[in-house]
Amino acid sequence: MILELDCGNSFIKWRLVSGAASKACCGGVVGSGEELVLALREQPVTVLGCRLVSVRTDEETSCLVDALERAFAIKCVCARPAAELAGVRNGYEQYERLGLDRWLALVGAYHQVHRACLVLDLGTAVTSDFVDADGGHLGGFICPGVPLMRNQLRTHTRRIRYDDVVAELAMKSLSPGRSTAEAVERGCSLMLQGFVHTQLDLARECLGESFEVFLTGGDASLVADIIPSARVMPDLVFIGLAMACPLG
Repeated sequence: MILELDCGNSFIKWRLVSGAASKACCGGVVGSGEELVLALREQPVTVLGCRLVSVRTDEETSCLVDALERAFAIKCVCARPAAELAGVRNGYEQYERLGLDRWLALVGAYHQVHRACLVLDLGTAVTSDFVDADGGHLGGFICPGVPLMRNQLRTHTRRIRYDDVVAELAMKSLSPGRSTAEAVERGCSLMLQGFVHTQLDLARECLGESFEVFLTGGDASLVADIIPSARVMPDLVFIGLAMACPLG
């Protein structure tokens, strides 16, 4: 089995896939390299290799790679910035500055359809990327996601204090909030929806009326109803990762 890793700033998303079909047999989310090693040792399979994408520092990534190579006697291959990959051209003026997770997600999206697409990643941060029909990346946008907006309000506003259970209950509807928790949670959700509506308008300007929309990230479900035709693909980054780092 091949180990695939998406190493974000806060968490490491992992999955094990068969080398030929890239079909995932198991996976999860952990908070550290130590937790990852423990989780993998519980799996009744043999890890033969590893490919990963990381937005962490070089030192943090190297420590993780060293731990995995020592624990499982495997070689880890890390995704690197590229000006072009699989027919997609990086649209940043300095291509190496585009976040690797964004790059792999938009490459993976274009590879699915080979036509114009809008890629929306709705996680701790929210990103959008526009790819034209010829595989040209036109750029994108970055803004705070719901977790960042919520945490900033909790941190910097003294009277906003409530737990995650209350937050979940507050999202039963989007009517005007009658408590602080409802007002904050529903307000953040509506800001996210407003961002998505704006991206759709911009996509029509940049890409024309015919384009595919891809949704990924933990909060994709919050906007899925807005775009019923969108492709919801939680593992979009892994699709691009397999193309950037072929193994076996």
